[in-house]
Amino acid sequence: MTTPVPPTETETALARRYRVDVDLGTDGTPSWSWLPGISDFAPKIDPTQQDSTTYDDDGWADQTVTQLAWSAELTMLHRCHPTTKAFNAAQEALRLAAQAFGEDARVHVRWYDKEGRAEAYEGYALVTWERDGTATDDLDSVKVTLTGKGRLTSITNPLAPAGG
Repeated sequence: MTTPVPPTETETALARRYRVDVDLGTDGTPSWSWLPGISDFAPKIDPTQQDSTTYDDDGWADQTVTQLAWSAELTMLHRCHPTTKAFNAAQEALRLAAQAFGEDARVHVRWYDKEGRAEAYEGYALVTWERDGTATDDLDSVKVTLTGKGRLTSITNPLAPAGG
């Protein structure tokens, strides 16, 4: 029996390592815009598991994954321009999609590691927009839920080092 070698990965990654972009393109060609002000970001994939136990399992339960669903919950500060007071375009795209029907309710999003690591995803989602900071002494913050509409695809991180 061999003794495992101690890992060389001794640093802890920071939770704020993700960046989220929203596609603002209107002609089918993606035009990615950085979604600013995120203070909490929690993507997840939920598997649907069905009981696949048979007599062959000798009394032990067996499960099979039959479907995957993805979502991402985030909290962000609602950003506006210091002079014009116009809200950020990527944030507005999410807010407007949350109030729309059909194809207008769907957004194209991607998220990835800001330090260029391989973890990066892209997909289409429906949006829920809920004001979070509502007290007189709060900043204007928003809770957003992106509910996957179809496949979540692994992509090449746009910030990956060249040749890596």
